[in-house]
Amino acid sequence: MSVGHYENFPVASVLLPAELRHPVSVIYRFARTADDFADEGDLRPHERLALLAGYRAELRRLEAGRSAASPLFQELSEVVAAHQLPLAPFYDLLDAFSQDVAKQRYANFAEVMDYCRRSADPVGRLMLHLYGESDDHSIACSDAICSALQLINFWQDVEIDFRKNRIYLPQEDMARFGVTEDQIAASDASGGWWDLMRFQIDRSRRMMSLGAPLARRLPGRIGLEIRTVVQGGLRILEKLERARGNVFRRRPVLRPWDWPLMLTRALVMR
Repeated sequence: MSVGHYENFPVASVLLPAELRHPVSVIYRFARTADDFADEGDLRPHERLALLAGYRAELRRLEAGRSAASPLFQELSEVVAAHQLPLAPFYDLLDAFSQDVAKQRYANFAEVMDYCRRSADPVGRLMLHLYGESDDHSIACSDAICSALQLINFWQDVEIDFRKNRIYLPQEDMARFGVTEDQIAASDASGGWWDLMRFQIDRSRRMMSLGAPLARRLPGRIGLEIRTVVQGGLRILEKLERARGNVFRRRPVLRPWDWPLMLTRALVMR
């Protein structure tokens, strides 16, 4: 696990019980490859959307009980059947990736959170089904953790996303703090930039704290896995603060020496 994109989530981590590593890796491959359709290479928008539509067609085949047309979906059908996974989260992920092809700006935080609801929360919900912990309170906590992780990824990737002509920083927040798109284009962290980023950091940390009870409640290796994920996101926020939000100079990432600290914090997390 590392913090960045879908690596914000547990990906067959050694912390997980062995019997869950394969289903987690299959879910990850679905999300990773579908997201790549929206992001990677030189495809035109209609070609990206067609590839995502192909994944939707595969999900419908699975839903209808028909044989999968690809090895990935054959594995996915086995995982879904074995663990009685709902298909709605998979459709939600495809909707979010399709939105990335067509939508490049977000007017306000509500729009960003609507995207997170489909781009991040479904992964956590699928994990909860694998853990057998899909009650309403657990889902609400998981959604908070996953959305917080997605937001943290947005803040650390402002420059990377801008090169793809995407800005996930809410436009109303940028206007409030006097930050312009030209400033992002110029990698300029002066003026109101730090105030804008500090506002987003604080909001992400508060959201993570709303989900923390789930990480503390779940037992054994699963609980430790989630607590480590939470600590990874919080560690990135610490690095963002230390750099005063200047992601243009150096994108904050987890380094090998961060892991002992994160694991220690996960073990004593209360």
